[in-house]
Amino acid sequence: MSSNQYSIEKVLEKMMETVGDSREKIFEIGEDSRGEYNLLKRELENIQSNVIEIINKNEKMEVQSRFARNRLAEVSKYFNKFTDEEVRKAYEQANDYQVKLAVLRQEEKQLRERRDHIERRLIKLQDTIGRAETLVNQINVVINYLTGDLKQVTEMVADAMEIQKFGLKIIQVQEEERKRLSREIHDGPAQMMANVLLRSDIVERIYTERGPEEAMKEIRDLRVMVKDSLSEVRRIIYDLRPMALDDLGLIPTLEKYLRYIQEHVKATITFKSFGKERRIPSDMEVAIFRFVQEAVQNANKHSEAKEIAVKVELKLNGATAIIKDDGKGFNTNLKKEGSFGLLGMRERVNMLDGELSIHSNPGRGTLIMVQIPIKSN
Repeated sequence: MSSNQYSIEKVLEKMMETVGDSREKIFEIGEDSRGEYNLLKRELENIQSNVIEIINKNEKMEVQSRFARNRLAEVSKYFNKFTDEEVRKAYEQANDYQVKLAVLRQEEKQLRERRDHIERRLIKLQDTIGRAETLVNQINVVINYLTGDLKQVTEMVADAMEIQKFGLKIIQVQEEERKRLSREIHDGPAQMMANVLLRSDIVERIYTERGPEEAMKEIRDLRVMVKDSLSEVRRIIYDLRPMALDDLGLIPTLEKYLRYIQEHVKATITFKSFGKERRIPSDMEVAIFRFVQEAVQNANKHSEAKEIAVKVELKLNGATAIIKDDGKGFNTNLKKEGSFGLLGMRERVNMLDGELSIHSNPGRGTLIMVQIPIKSN
């Protein structure tokens, strides 16, 4: 090992140690914030319960105070008809209720102020937790990059700076995809299942309190929620890898996928296939499907297109896919930081010795075409 290599390794070890310590500290900040968040959340629930309780007490005390004041007004008006003891008791009772009412109102005010303070604090803590998680994820990307084996990438890319950028982007795409899937499952099926569980408890209560007819209404709503949850799970599975691709092939799978997308977007999607429908190598089917999927999703999310046309042609010596939209287009010479869609497309196409071309201008829509050769055995 040369002295230069040894020096670089020592520098990397020191960097890893520093980055690792920073990650632990940020993780601790996030965990401390999460612990405080949970404590404040429980306190908020107690306070909300106490506020309701004290409001009820206030209402009862208001009624009693009103009766006491009316009694005092009556005693004052007909002073000569009552004994000194009755007059004294009327004054003391009215004063006592007034003091208790003032105390309860003050207590209610303090509880409301504490509740508002906790709610503001919870918002800040949630923001701190989110930022801590983001920083930890970013540091994980750096650590994975520093410790990862980039030898194969080194053989493909000669320039050292390009290797660094390329390696980081690959890891960032992986981290973002994991984070996206985690968020989709948490916000989608997991949340829906939690709601189903909650609604099932409500069904039992309604059946007991209001009878079977009302309970059936809730069950019908519950069935809709379960159906939506199942649809969301299927969508996530489909995004990971459509099983129909292995069973039916590229063209039927694209038809099925685009019909599903059409049901959930405003743009009109048309699909045409040319050439004899046949099976092509699996890696090519996956690459073309992902290419179409990415292009259609980009058109829906970013281009504000009203019409999206998809064309696929299978020939003996190659496959061609074209996606055209009438959206707002973009400047192909400008690279958008943090966007890896086109990078992923290019890498898939390059691995299959294909060609990718993009034609777009602001206000003139976008046309994306991929051509992949099919090599004869």
